[in-house]
Amino acid sequence: MAEAATSTEKSPVVNIKKYANRRLYNTATSSYVTLEDLANMVRQNIEFTVTDAKTNDDITRSVLTQIIVEQEGKGQSLLPIKFLRQVIAFYGDSLGGVLPRYLEHSMESFSQNEEQMRSMMQNAFKGLFPMQRMEEMGKQNLALFENAMKMFNPFAAQTKTDTGGGTPAAAPGSENLDSLKSQLDAMQAKLDKLSKDRT
Repeated sequence: MAEAATSTEKSPVVNIKKYANRRLYNTATSSYVTLEDLANMVRQNIEFTVTDAKTNDDITRSVLTQIIVEQEGKGQSLLPIKFLRQVIAFYGDSLGGVLPRYLEHSMESFSQNEEQMRSMMQNAFKGLFPMQRMEEMGKQNLALFENAMKMFNPFAAQTKTDTGGGTPAAAPGSENLDSLKSQLDAMQAKLDKLSKDRT
């Protein structure tokens, strides 16, 4: 298994077929699998796509969402309720298209921090456990997400300052959207710099 991971050849993407009876069939191993099996494949960095056996439509996104729901129901909840509410609120919103790009970039940055955290925990057995540094990393990651959510709702402050006596606040237009994208690019640049400084 280690040889496969270090191989320079990229492993082919596994095709999983989902049938009307909701059973999942791994075409690579010619066997039926469960959502837990697919979760283990994700942990092993095995790429796969899920297609509807009847229509051949790609339903990978919905199946991955089902895996998250199943994992959340097992007691280890990784997604805070406030975060879930904020994500749901962006469905159908004009700014919702920018959110996936930010979340993907944030998770990549968090994954890099995760490697450093694991290294620190290994050093704990040698009496070199820098708890303060780990707490700082956690606070920085949390701040990134909080700032992102504030950035995606830049008109909240504008609504609060409108007392109703003057002219109503202007509806968000293309200028505000351009400004938001500029802020997003600036934040991504800071994330990149932060990641490089830590490597």
